[in-house]
Amino acid sequence: MDKEFRIPIWFFIGALLGIYGLLILCSGLYGLVHPPERQVALSYLHADIWWGVLLLVIGIVYVRKFRPNR
Repeated sequence: MDKEFRIPIWFFIGALLGIYGLLILCSGLYGLVHPPERQVALSYLHADIWWGVLLLVIGIVYVRKFRPNR
């Protein structure tokens, strides 16, 4: 009998979260190096950097936990 090979949907969700986190993190780091002329309120908190790191970490955890060749 052939065993079905399935890839969990959570693997792809983790990959998407990791990609989005990397993009947001890179955007935040670029904004840190090249600040805009007009600052928005609470820009000193750098929410894009924190959010990017959080998404990247969650994405890496999901990809490692639900990888297909496990």
